[in-house]
Amino acid sequence: MQRRDWTLLLTLAAIWGSSYLFIELGLEDLSAPMVVLLRIALGALVVVPYAWHRGALGRVRGALGVLTLIAAMQVAAPFTLIALGQEEITSSLAGILVASAPILTAILAIFFDAEERSEGPRAIGIVLGIGGVALLLGVDLGGSSAALLGGLAIVLASLGYAAGGLIVKRRLSGIDPLGISAMVLLLATPMAIPPAIASDPSELPGIGALAAVAALGMLGTGVAFVIFYGLIARVGPARAFIVTFLAPVFAIFYGALLLDEEITAATIGGMALILGGSWLAAEGRLPWRPRVLEEPPPEQPPAPLG
Repeated sequence: MQRRDWTLLLTLAAIWGSSYLFIELGLEDLSAPMVVLLRIALGALVVVPYAWHRGALGRVRGALGVLTLIAAMQVAAPFTLIALGQEEITSSLAGILVASAPILTAILAIFFDAEERSEGPRAIGIVLGIGGVALLLGVDLGGSSAALLGGLAIVLASLGYAAGGLIVKRRLSGIDPLGISAMVLLLATPMAIPPAIASDPSELPGIGALAAVAALGMLGTGVAFVIFYGLIARVGPARAFIVTFLAPVFAIFYGALLLDEEITAATIGGMALILGGSWLAAEGRLPWRPRVLEEPPPEQPPAPLG
């Protein structure tokens, strides 16, 4: 990749890694459902016009049923679970646990997708990743039942990302991923309205919380998606997927620097196991080994990253 590609990749990782920081700040004055609604609606406000301008919405109209399911599984439900989970756990731990999505994808593929079934290094990656999740849930979150439930909510969100990704591969192959992302954000917006109304804050939220949620929606969701699909066009989906392994590092950095979150040995160990296991589960090779297939099939768009 060229220097500009690496710059875009690191910029994207920095933006996506900041999502958990913005969620944490938004939750200071807003309910989790309200944070989710504003995030999705503002993200759609950025992505939908861009997808329309690029002509990416033309082929999605005949798949509204599947897209509605994906909107629930990969946007409305996971975003809500992540926000609810972060009411109990730190932003850095949330960023690490979300990175378990490739591992959960590999586990689901054992039962639902023969092409993605794991053997050899991929199977080792699954075991390592599960060990990392267990380490974080058992050590960093094991002292509090509320924190443990918060961590499990994040893992369940990752499961939604993984299951949705397999459905997209099977049912929406050949459709522009940018068009899919635009439509699922658009369709997820009304899904998020009822819970947000039910949890309407009794007091006017502060400017800091509102600014954080605006950044989460327009930057962490909208602009990030635009950058991501631009990267796919420039360097292919395989290299663009590297952001999955970089974003949690930024999440830890932001949490420690700006929120004074504690980084324990279990946090570092769990992150290493999850990221290493995710790499093996997704790539089936060690990082220094050459890739057998230069690019995976383009009809496998990734799940959102938090």
